[in-house]
Amino acid sequence: MKLPRILFAAVGILSFSAAAQPADTGATATADAPDQAPASGPLPEGVIAWDATLQTVDATAGQDFAHFTFRFINTTTGPVMVLKVHPSCGCTTADLPPTPWSIPAGTGGEIRLSVNLAGKAGRLFKSVAVITDRGRQDLMLQINILPAVGANRTGDQRAAGIAAAKMDRQAVFKGDCASCHLKDMEGRSGRSLYVALCGICHEAEPRAAMVPDLGKLQVPTSVEFWRAWIAEGKPGTLMPAFAAARGGPLDDGQIASLAAYLDSLHPSPAATAPAK
Repeated sequence: MKLPRILFAAVGILSFSAAAQPADTGATATADAPDQAPASGPLPEGVIAWDATLQTVDATAGQDFAHFTFRFINTTTGPVMVLKVHPSCGCTTADLPPTPWSIPAGTGGEIRLSVNLAGKAGRLFKSVAVITDRGRQDLMLQINILPAVGANRTGDQRAAGIAAAKMDRQAVFKGDCASCHLKDMEGRSGRSLYVALCGICHEAEPRAAMVPDLGKLQVPTSVEFWRAWIAEGKPGTLMPAFAAARGGPLDDGQIASLAAYLDSLHPSPAATAPAK
């Protein structure tokens, strides 16, 4: 549920203390803090109203960080506890009061996020999980890194990554790439998993020549088609095998959720072709 911007201006936003530090995602409650446990599943409607759950910013090549601010209001009649804010990778950091953070009924707050852009180019997708005692809310971040005027656009760094993937299509799951892009996969599924794991290649601008536009495939597709491609990948291409049994990061349930999401997002050309 979204509320008009004027309501966010009218509601008192919880202020940050001078000592507020970036969130300690491993923090535990102190002796005098409420004993709260995260609720399983997504945050239900009618608990927190966000000004947005997806934000997009433009950055310039060479810029150090991209910054986001997500504002929200507790629309229930009781307090809501923010227990943890967990970014999808180490490139993203969160700034908010110490957790657990109690949001009284009718009040609000803001979560500030920064994404380190060092060595990055093109279009980036990040996600941040906000864990509360009422459920989980995923916040989606999109960053469009635009070339600086007069910048060298040869893409040497990007070309090196593609060359490594041509030699070993599982390279994306190893070394520095794995430390950034394979964190916080547990518990994600469907759209959230696609944005965090797949969008970095398939939604990149410019997209690598060997990476297909999934919305323009000219072959019949199905849930089983997507499941097989995700699980096994394809030798001789940049597409790795994502199944855990093949050295990838995903379990069968996550693969099934991605296949279902892609099938709904990109219906088969055969299924959408007009009848003759």
